[in-house]
Amino acid sequence: MIAAGICLIGAIVFLPRAVESVNWLLVEDDPAALADRKLATVFDATVATREIEAALAAKDAELARSFVELARDRQVPVAPELTEKVEAAAKAEDSAAAKAGSFTRGLIIGEPDDLVSLAGTALGDLFVFGDIRDALREGSRLAAGQEADRLILGLACVGIAITAGTYATLGAGSPARLGLSVVKAARKTGRLSARLGEWIGRSLRGAVDWSALRKALAGASLTEPAVAVRAVREAVKVEKADDLFRLARDVGRVQTKAGTKAALDGLKTANSPVEMARIAKLAEKSGGKTRAILKLLGRGAIALTIAAFDLALWIFWALLMLFGFVSSMKVAVERATHRRYVRKKAKRIADQHRRLAIAAERS
Repeated sequence: MIAAGICLIGAIVFLPRAVESVNWLLVEDDPAALADRKLATVFDATVATREIEAALAAKDAELARSFVELARDRQVPVAPELTEKVEAAAKAEDSAAAKAGSFTRGLIIGEPDDLVSLAGTALGDLFVFGDIRDALREGSRLAAGQEADRLILGLACVGIAITAGTYATLGAGSPARLGLSVVKAARKTGRLSARLGEWIGRSLRGAVDWSALRKALAGASLTEPAVAVRAVREAVKVEKADDLFRLARDVGRVQTKAGTKAALDGLKTANSPVEMARIAKLAEKSGGKTRAILKLLGRGAIALTIAAFDLALWIFWALLMLFGFVSSMKVAVERATHRRYVRKKAKRIADQHRRLAIAAERS
């Protein structure tokens, strides 16, 4: 009974954690459900107000609006005056002058941070201008033996190589084309995670003939775009860039569902293409709330913060305690039954002896 008591206490301690672990493991492959469970423990009116005010102070009306949308969806109260501030900031950000400046910045510099500037960047890349500009800038440095950003150069070259495919399929390749533009912008602005950048670098090594590219771009210039395009296409092996295209399509999905800044935030959060694919799934279900979720939870929005092994360990110990309790109770019941049977048997034998003794005395 002592063993059964110890196992029962252990089961009471471990069982709630085991049930919680099972629930976490059940949603491990569903980023939206995983984020929902985590938000239930960390997102309330105080957090919503704090994050909205911080976003407004940083002049990021889109992020503030994302938190307002998240609060509304989760029925978390937000002060009406704060919501009005968010709407006013969003209107100012959407003004014609701001849009014109964003479009020009995206087209000329190629560093988008919203939908309008991304439209400029995408337009420049779609008409090859943006990719040629980046390829020639980094390629000339590479040819001269100077420090060049091979990631920007490789992405620009792959972008040039697939642009013809985008035209040929009447836009069917545009998600990958758009995604490459966003990835390139993330690299330029320092919003590409180091691990994901390393993975892209490895992918580019297999897809780009760097020695041929160095020679081809050495004499090219913006005044002869056809020469640069021809040289790049000869140096890029598009058939070896399938994994990179899948990543670009996932980035494009995030941009389409949640916006450019959400895609950039996702590239900063994800450490691998698998994690970027999970962010794309989250964006498809959460839409405009995606930025707020990524800001609040970080990588916790797409991955378990507790190792699956640890969760499985809680389940194992709970089952072990339950098994120990059941086994101990079984043994205890068997022993009690056996003792009762032995006592009854001994009593019957004693009664028989007594009756025999009485019968012997009478005879």
